[in-house]
Amino acid sequence: AIVGIGAAIVFLHNILDFPEAAPDYKPGLFMDFLHHGRFVVYPIISNHGFLIAYAFLPWTGLMMLGYGFGKIMEMPDRKKRLNRLGLGLIALFIALRLLNVYGDPVEWSQQKNALYTFFSFISVNKYPPSLLYMCITIGPALLFLSFIDTVKNKVTDVLKVYGRVALFYYLLHLYLIHLLSMIDFFWRGHSMSESIQVPFNFVIRGEGRSLLTTYAVWVLVIVLLYPLCKWYDTYKTSHKEKWWLSYL
Repeated sequence: AIVGIGAAIVFLHNILDFPEAAPDYKPGLFMDFLHHGRFVVYPIISNHGFLIAYAFLPWTGLMMLGYGFGKIMEMPDRKKRLNRLGLGLIALFIALRLLNVYGDPVEWSQQKNALYTFFSFISVNKYPPSLLYMCITIGPALLFLSFIDTVKNKVTDVLKVYGRVALFYYLLHLYLIHLLSMIDFFWRGHSMSESIQVPFNFVIRGEGRSLLTTYAVWVLVIVLLYPLCKWYDTYKTSHKEKWWLSYL
């Protein structure tokens, strides 16, 4: 039942793209929360508000499929199933994207050369995650999972730690990445009064770092959080009587 409902949501939620594409469409709080929300801030009182970062409907459907996916990982022939699922999702992405009718709110188009046309073809919507976004991200991920399923070394031991505490890592990395962004903001010479204008990301329009620096910070964040993730993984696996730990 969970998998069936999750699949229905994932495959059908992009039907809402059609009314949302109307020039005069105004989503409102309910639709922003349900499907349309793209980091929309709704004021509450004075200078306070709440942020809708993740649309409820598509992400919930994907999580429900992930819950059912755990059963596949318990099967002895999971490698074959992972390959079939991965290739099937990639094939579905190509077929639907070529039709250019359903599965993503933004159509691809011919560009100035083949490379840019390819970029347009694979440029799909993450907020909210479209069906095609899910296909082209999870499909290759399942193939990669199948490839490393039987590999056991120090690298995979490290990867398993992050995999077992995924939400814990995710929550921590938000605070760490914003702390690093704040440090960089003041390192550039900006004042505290300027920070009030950009409280969420500490980035002045027109500024930024190179792609190489961005990747370096990404690696740094992963490395810095490993000790905490390792500690929590050990704590979590040694306290199975605390059922709520499985959700973090």
